[in-house]
Amino acid sequence: MTLQAPAVSRGSGIKDLFMKKTFQMLSILTATIIVTACNNNQPAAVSSASTETPTNAGQANVSDDASMKNIVKVAVGSADHTTLVAALKQADLVDVLANPGPFTVFAPTNAAFDKLPKGTLDELMKPEKKGDLQNILQYHVTTSSLKADYFKDGQTIGMVNGDNVTVSVKDGKIVLNNSATIVASIQASNGMVHVIDGVLLPPAKK
Repeated sequence: MTLQAPAVSRGSGIKDLFMKKTFQMLSILTATIIVTACNNNQPAAVSSASTETPTNAGQANVSDDASMKNIVKVAVGSADHTTLVAALKQADLVDVLANPGPFTVFAPTNAAFDKLPKGTLDELMKPEKKGDLQNILQYHVTTSSLKADYFKDGQTIGMVNGDNVTVSVKDGKIVLNNSATIVASIQASNGMVHVIDGVLLPPAKK
């Protein structure tokens, strides 16, 4: 007697194949979703270029303390010139002397202002005396950058207010109008500052 394998219907085979393919597709889709979710949970990579500090910051980022100061900042940074700075502010000359220049400023010390007759400075600092104060301060400024070795005995220098200062050289000391001696010289970014021990008073107007 011959045994025969049971017949498998065509419809049943197709159904099994479809179920197998469907299971495979679901498995792949599930794995894709899991991988995508894991990737989304990872922190974004940070570019090292965006977090590095540049080694060459350029001139714009150089600290002011590391660069040469202008005439106004030289005066402001000096404890011996607080009176001069206050006078420049009262006369509205701060912005002028902060300009590129070049300028040479003969800068009287606080002690130099103290030598003025009592009450003179207080009077000059009054609003109604602003013109007189400007005239005196402008008599301490010339529109050139003059180093100490420029000055010669008998020289005359034209000042911003229109008057002249006379230079004398005695025993190596530079004296202006026989009343104020240069005691120090400081190079500024927009000119020279010569510290003097007296206040220069313009000649009386005729």
